Amino acid sequence: MIALIQRVTQASVTVNEQVTGRIGKGLLVLLGVEHQDDEATVAKLAHKVMHYRVFSDEQGKMNLNVAQVGGSLLVVSQFTLAADTSRGLRPSFSSAAVPDKADELYQAFVTVAMLECR
Repeated sequence: MIALIQRVTQASVTVNEQVTGRIGKGLLVLLGVEHQDDEATVAKLAHKVMHYRVFSDEQGKMNLNVAQVGGSLLVVSQFTLAADTSRGLRPSFSSAAVPDKADELYQAFVTVAMLECR
C-alpha cells in the first residue's frame, strides 16, 4: 500500500463536473493498493498517516498531526501509484490490486483512519 500525502488548506475532487469530496485544512491522500496488501497493511499505514507530524505548532516546528490541528482527510484511490516504471516506456500495473480488493482495502483504510483520529 502506497500513500502520497500533501498538506492542504483546501482540496476537492470533481467527477463529471460534480464535487464528490471536499475538505478544508488537512491532508490529501492519494492511496494505491497493491495485491499483497491486507488488513495489517491498512492498519499500519492509516496509523502512520494520522500521526505524521506535518503541521506547525506555535513555534513554527512541524510537531502536530492532522487530528491535533482539527484537520480532515480526503482519500483518493490512485492505482497508478503501484506503477513499475523500471523498464521501457510503458508502465506495468501488475502489482496493483484487482478492483474489488482495492476498493475493500480503500474503504478499510478510510474507516481505520477515522478511528485513529478519535
